Amino acid sequence: GRRIQLLKGLPATSTVEENSAAGVSVYNFNVTVSPLASGGVAILPTIVNSNPLTEAFGIESKGGLEYRVVTTGNPVLDYETMPKIFDLQIFVEDTNGRTDLNILTIQVTDKNEHPVFRGNMAIQTVTIYMLEGTPPERIYQVDAADPENAKLQYSLLPATVPFLITESGAIFSTKEFDYEKDPHCYFLNVTVTDPYGLNSTNTVNVYIININDERPYFTTKQRIYRIPEEQNPGTIVANITAKDPDDEDSPSRLFYSIQSSDRHFSINPATGVLQVTGRIDRDALPLRLHPNVSLIIRVEDSPSSGHASEMVIIIIVDDINDNPPECNPSAFRKEANENMTPGTFLVDLRNYCKDIDVDPSNNQFSFTGLSGFGSNNFALESTVSGRLVMTGTIDLENPANPGVEVYTLTVRVQDSAHPNYSSKYPFSISFHNIIYIYIRIKPVNEFFPVFSNLSYVFSVSEITKVGSSIGRVHAIDKDWPPNAITYSIVAGAGTRDYTNIFWISPTKGDVRILARLDYETTQKHIFSVQASDQEKSTTASVTVNILEVNDEEPVCSPNFFSLQIPVSLAVGTNINGFRIECQDRDSDPRSFRYFINEGNENSHFILSPSAGSNTSRLILASKFDYESGLDTNWIYSLRVHITDDNLVSVRDKTTHSIKTGTVTLSIRVIPNPTTVTTTTPSFTVVTKRENLYSPSAWYVPFVITLGSLLLLGLLGYLGLLLLTRLRTRCPPAGRAPLIETPEKKKRKKEVVVTMTKLNTVFDGEARDPVTGRMYEFNTRSGARRWKKSNEPLQPVLAMQVTSGATDRSGQGTERPEAPSKKEPSDKRKELTAATKPAAKPSAWQSETPGQAGLRLQKQKEESEDRGLSS
Repeated sequence: GRRIQLLKGLPATSTVEENSAAGVSVYNFNVTVSPLASGGVAILPTIVNSNPLTEAFGIESKGGLEYRVVTTGNPVLDYETMPKIFDLQIFVEDTNGRTDLNILTIQVTDKNEHPVFRGNMAIQTVTIYMLEGTPPERIYQVDAADPENAKLQYSLLPATVPFLITESGAIFSTKEFDYEKDPHCYFLNVTVTDPYGLNSTNTVNVYIININDERPYFTTKQRIYRIPEEQNPGTIVANITAKDPDDEDSPSRLFYSIQSSDRHFSINPATGVLQVTGRIDRDALPLRLHPNVSLIIRVEDSPSSGHASEMVIIIIVDDINDNPPECNPSAFRKEANENMTPGTFLVDLRNYCKDIDVDPSNNQFSFTGLSGFGSNNFALESTVSGRLVMTGTIDLENPANPGVEVYTLTVRVQDSAHPNYSSKYPFSISFHNIIYIYIRIKPVNEFFPVFSNLSYVFSVSEITKVGSSIGRVHAIDKDWPPNAITYSIVAGAGTRDYTNIFWISPTKGDVRILARLDYETTQKHIFSVQASDQEKSTTASVTVNILEVNDEEPVCSPNFFSLQIPVSLAVGTNINGFRIECQDRDSDPRSFRYFINEGNENSHFILSPSAGSNTSRLILASKFDYESGLDTNWIYSLRVHITDDNLVSVRDKTTHSIKTGTVTLSIRVIPNPTTVTTTTPSFTVVTKRENLYSPSAWYVPFVITLGSLLLLGLLGYLGLLLLTRLRTRCPPAGRAPLIETPEKKKRKKEVVVTMTKLNTVFDGEARDPVTGRMYEFNTRSGARRWKKSNEPLQPVLAMQVTSGATDRSGQGTERPEAPSKKEPSDKRKELTAATKPAAKPSAWQSETPGQAGLRLQKQKEESEDRGLSS
């Protein structure tokens, strides 16, 4: 905007006192706006900068266009530690876009402040402790300062106290205090004043500490105490008392302690009561060996550096019957074979049980209460010994036997003396331990597994899926508990093609098929299976009879055939003498039925017989009628289906498996029965070579160009030398030498002949409708030859002419292009000689292999054409 005078009263200089609170007015000014600025001020007066930087000042509105600069209190101005002059840049802008920027200079003025205490006196009341009898000395140094660095004056009140303060602020005691005569504490008011009369006051408390100079003494006379073990914590053993001569007229303030290390007892430091703090176990070390506990009791009149006395007391710990007998382990697992003789020793329980009480009268125990299901088969020799023996014979297979494999017995172990468990077991009248004895009767494998049958016979269809179950074998073992029986095939179950045709489940005995079954190959499989209980085994025979199922399709020959018939062929004629011969591995020759499923338009063809034979002939059933438009198709593609259900009744056809074979016949109807000229197709292989330039081979033309230039330079240099030599040896004038210019030869056009040998495969046969002779043909190319000919097929040769021969006939025959009238006669002669395969070689020119092949092929085609015409 345009700079114009908007701030009225600026620039200016103002002052403000240090430590001014927030909101103190520093300077007032006005903002003037032009009549054009109808909106007034767009940007209120703002401090945009200060030197030095500070946030101690702000601008407040007084109403209208009057404003004032005030202190913010953040930070508080301090004359002693902060800058003393601040330059504030104040900016304003009206709504008309006019701006103004002026400076307000503020000077901070000094102000006299109260002196301040430093150190501990600045934050708390100082407390000083003095021992009685301490000679006069300095007890504290007061630390104070004046913000204006003025000299301070110290004073102490009340004036009657035995203390003084120096000009430097040091407080001294003026006498040696006696705790019993002097006050126990003094409250000193310390005042510090600056030259202008401003002062600050704080308090110093002085406490006089009493000291003892007499040794305390014990008043308890007893030194030996006896207690039983296992006392509850807090049980009082003794009450130790003492006196301090310094406290004859008042209760003594004494401190009791146990000097010897002991975790069983403790003493109350204030009352001297000795009590139990930890478990006292007479049966555990070290009390098991040393039941007497010695304690050194100490009494002091001060927690530290005081007078003290000591005495020794002895505590004797007595044993009680507080431990029941314990057995480790508390459960035993033993094994005994079935049919073991009575009296067999099993376990001695006393070797695993004990009572840890020290006193022999407390550590005796007995074994009683043998119980549990089947405990009548076992007994304890005596209540003292704890020996467990068998009293009967256990036979697991015996029907009278309860069938228990593991016997669970319990024996009670009990103290002989009256127990005293009040400390551990407050609710017990008597206590005993229970021992659990698990005796497992180990079975003896006495019996062999036995199959439910000596032999198994299964019948299965030959079309059963691989993996199917065909039966199950089962064996039992009379041993109890029954042994796990594992089944396996040990012999047989294989053929010449498969090592294993059958598989048996090791745990269930299921017999499954691993390979496809074929009745036509094997009608019966015999193998041996074994049942084993890991120790004993037995075998059984398994016979699998394969049931025949119609799973083979009829196979007919030929399965594809092409026929040609004249349009005027008589009805009822066996077409070309064609006959289908069919075979089926699992069906009778009389089970075949023949029917044309597709392609028999207007039903011109039938097969005879249509059923009951493995051979059938193709018969023309009705004449063709192309003139009236009834027949329009000249080529018939017949799909013949052959089924093997002729001998199956109508009722059984819904469930009987029926297989179908297929034969495809292609019949061409010839309008006029003329001789068909067989041609052997050929093809021409044209080899084309091109030189292509690659951009990455940029150096090739460069090298060629450079070499060409060098070669031209060399030829020019040699020509110059030759010209110079001729001039020096030129003939006399008037006799120019005869220079014979050689006749320019015509460049011959090369003709390349490529011979390609083709082998034709004849995969079909048919009968010629005119001659009745059989001939073979290729279904893809149409090439044909007489079937009776035993001569090998001659190679078909193709010729490639690089001089531009084109295929004009459209039948695949290569013909040389006729030479142009403008072409020289020599060129035409060369082309004719090169492209004429039947030309007889001259005496000086030999016949090439390619020309010989073309000549032989042409002779072969002419002979076949004559044979077909005849």
